[in-house]
Amino acid sequence: MWHLTGYWTSLTILLVLCLFLKPPGSHASVSYKPNIVLILADDLGIGDVGCYGNDTIRTPNIDRLAKEGVKLTQHIAAAPLCTPSRAAFLTGRYPIRSGMDATNDYRVIQWAGASGGLPPNETTFAKILQQQGYITGLIGKWHQGVNCESRNDYCHHPLNHGFDYFYGMPFSLMNDCQITKLAEKDRVLRTKFWLYTQTIVLAVLTLSIARLIGLASVTWKIITCFAWFGFLFFASWFSSYGFIRYWDCIMMRNHEITEQPMVVERTTSLILREAISFIERNKHGPFLLFVSFLHVHTPLITTELFLGKSRYGLYGDNVEEMDWMVGRVLDAIDKKGLKNTTLTYFASDHGGFLEAQEGKAQLGGWNGIYKGGKGMGGWEGGIRVPGIFRWPGVLPADTVIDEPTSLMDIYPTVIYLTGGIVPQDRVIDGQNLMPLLQGSIQHSAHEFLFHYCGMYLHAVRWHQKDSGALWKAHYVTPIFQPEGAGACYRRGICPCFGEGVTHHDPPLLFDLSRDPSEAKTLSPATEPLFDTIISRIGRAVQEHRQTLTPVPQQLSLYNIMWKPWLQPCCGTFPFCWCDKEGDSAHPAL
Repeated sequence: MWHLTGYWTSLTILLVLCLFLKPPGSHASVSYKPNIVLILADDLGIGDVGCYGNDTIRTPNIDRLAKEGVKLTQHIAAAPLCTPSRAAFLTGRYPIRSGMDATNDYRVIQWAGASGGLPPNETTFAKILQQQGYITGLIGKWHQGVNCESRNDYCHHPLNHGFDYFYGMPFSLMNDCQITKLAEKDRVLRTKFWLYTQTIVLAVLTLSIARLIGLASVTWKIITCFAWFGFLFFASWFSSYGFIRYWDCIMMRNHEITEQPMVVERTTSLILREAISFIERNKHGPFLLFVSFLHVHTPLITTELFLGKSRYGLYGDNVEEMDWMVGRVLDAIDKKGLKNTTLTYFASDHGGFLEAQEGKAQLGGWNGIYKGGKGMGGWEGGIRVPGIFRWPGVLPADTVIDEPTSLMDIYPTVIYLTGGIVPQDRVIDGQNLMPLLQGSIQHSAHEFLFHYCGMYLHAVRWHQKDSGALWKAHYVTPIFQPEGAGACYRRGICPCFGEGVTHHDPPLLFDLSRDPSEAKTLSPATEPLFDTIISRIGRAVQEHRQTLTPVPQQLSLYNIMWKPWLQPCCGTFPFCWCDKEGDSAHPAL
């Protein structure tokens, strides 16, 4: 009897060891559908985060996430601006494939009442997870359009792209949303309109006075017509630009507008409340939660709790508040016992905004050792972003991976984890990251990454796996203003084409594996393989372009202009205003 008992005890121990112990090089697998929490910051520079080298701004919660998971040091955005980068994130495809990049200077969705946006025929990861039985939610910024042809068709709305629940801004935060800030949208154009209007008014007054005192023989009919022209001109542009807070600075819950205009002082509380509430409501899962922060985009709305607390002014305050928000979301996951069954991801949509300044105050981020920033499609500072994954028991803790990865990789990764199938009727540019994250492969599946500025290809990255080299060829670079400044301060943001860029033939070549800050341009004299490298990258560009097909341009001038009949409105247009939140936000703090 003792021998039989010992036999069963030994067998039990052996089975337990087989189930829970893994030989070196193997990785954990799971038989359940994990919860997915994706956290995306807005305009955060890679150099703003402690675990990426910042020692002046405190980010303990993001740092904890990296300590408990995997940190990517070469995580690349598919575009250096909000709308195209987020379109690529949601679809796993370069934004040029969906028409979500531009040939003009307007490279993002410009109005909540515009007709452009993420096409309904694009399949987001949320839509596929929804089909896999997930409850899906988006809290925060959307910036992928709202309507197409009528005020309530919602063809670009999150609920039409796979999200069961949406709370946040259908547009994007900007200075115009805060009364105390200078106007941001089309500031130069609006200044010109004011000047033209004042000129017309002055001309009408001058003609009227001249007519009254007999110095001019112009008739009152002509003066009246001129005055009417001036009034119509003023009304035509002021009807949109004069009410930006009402047209764009709005908050929605699903299809319902809850604030128009939004009260920015309580937005942080509302977003936190909604994110935590979503986790609590759906704790039995599986769920997908995409937390899309308004932080750290200007005007850097920051609660009193964090004002003046950092060593880096208002921008530092805003980053530290954003980190605190990350901590609150992580706490909600942990308190519900979901930590080990949840894949948590943190990133930024692109690099920090170097040109964001107010006097001597810097209101944009820092991109560390990397050249350039927001708006620049080629230089690393515009596209290299933080990238952190945590999934205890499945992903190794405190691990750093220095391989090229992309925000587009989230798409096939979460689809793989949730049992879905990546669409086979279109090109998917992202790669499943799980083998790399778990260590079953040592090199990224990406050989080439293409870096666009608008619809213009500015640079290409070649990961030469056999040699370990990481080549970067720049075909086009922006002209910094002033020269050597590292940004386009006089323009406000760097352009993608025209007189503001330089074309390079042959391309500028760098080896990022030895020179990540892109400081030393290689040449045939300093790199014996120069011609071979440039030739190979050139063939890759040709092959890539053969995969592109013409699609409607969502950011064309017509699609990005304001259309009154598409304007989301809480009330009867043009009397659009409401506040359905009251003071309900504060308990979330």
